[in-house]
Amino acid sequence: MPFVRIDVNEGRTPGQLGELSQRIHAAILAEYGIPERDYFHLITEHPAGQIIAQDAGLGFERTSGVVMIQIFTQGGRSREAKQSLFAAIAARLADIGVAGEDVFLGYVENAAEDWSFGFGRAQYVTGELAVPAR
Repeated sequence: MPFVRIDVNEGRTPGQLGELSQRIHAAILAEYGIPERDYFHLITEHPAGQIIAQDAGLGFERTSGVVMIQIFTQGGRSREAKQSLFAAIAARLADIGVAGEDVFLGYVENAAEDWSFGFGRAQYVTGELAVPAR
């Protein structure tokens, strides 16, 4: 059950924002085999100057079209699975014109007890929701 935050600079249409989200979700579906309705995205637009995303010394420039993505999910996936997901997201976003250098991903792992889907209960812990199989 990944929770995905997507941060972008202002200027995209609602349709373009939806397309970003749908493409990221499609990559997660394809790579991790999660249920289609495990779809939890938060899209935030920022005024110019509020996203600072340099290259970490890698020698490339980002544009104002940068897409900052944070994926919060349960731990346990292999390094290879994560790298495959990163590549799949970049490829799907490239198809709609987002340059590879403008795709920034952060991946944060946690445990089953770190999630509540509502009503103040930790459904993975109480058994109301099955913990995803790896």
